[in-house]
Amino acid sequence: MFEKVSDAMKNRMEYLEKIDEQDRKDGTSRMERLRQIPPETGKFIAMMAANCPKGRFVEVGTSAGYSSMWIVLACMERNVRLTTFEILQDKAKMAKETFCEAQIEDFVELVQADALEYLEQMNNIAFAFLDAEKEVYAQCYEQIIPRLVPGGILIADNAINHYETLEPMIKRALNDSRVDALVVPIGKGELVCRKN
Repeated sequence: MFEKVSDAMKNRMEYLEKIDEQDRKDGTSRMERLRQIPPETGKFIAMMAANCPKGRFVEVGTSAGYSSMWIVLACMERNVRLTTFEILQDKAKMAKETFCEAQIEDFVELVQADALEYLEQMNNIAFAFLDAEKEVYAQCYEQIIPRLVPGGILIADNAINHYETLEPMIKRALNDSRVDALVVPIGKGELVCRKN
């Protein structure tokens, strides 16, 4: 799957990686920073997504579309589309540029809106990636888990570096009889939940 990263995708990934690295050094405000996942997390979520059962692919928190590109690798392999939600206009604009530059528009639908207004209408979710404002994680979790197909996967980013904020949701997942869950120490920490 990783050998299918096109030159267009590779170029856009490298471009966004440079911006993200610079943002972290130059004092760019938290809301303006891309705050994207590292490449090893991208590979991890792509592999997980590629092995999910049939169903919808959803992402909450697009930012500039970096993680979307990794998920789209699995979408291409499985011939499904990713629906990704971004609430901030500037980041949604940048994500549109990413999908165009990376030539993956056929595999991704960008919704510039609050995902919480849409998740209740989405059923048969096979894969969900959550990387938004940490304050909405618990609400997203409670909306996504009932809508996962059996064997479906929810991955939530920042489970280690934002553990204090996310602790109630992480404990909820680890004790939730609807899922098998664990925290994987890759990147910034990934909470992985598989629907029973």
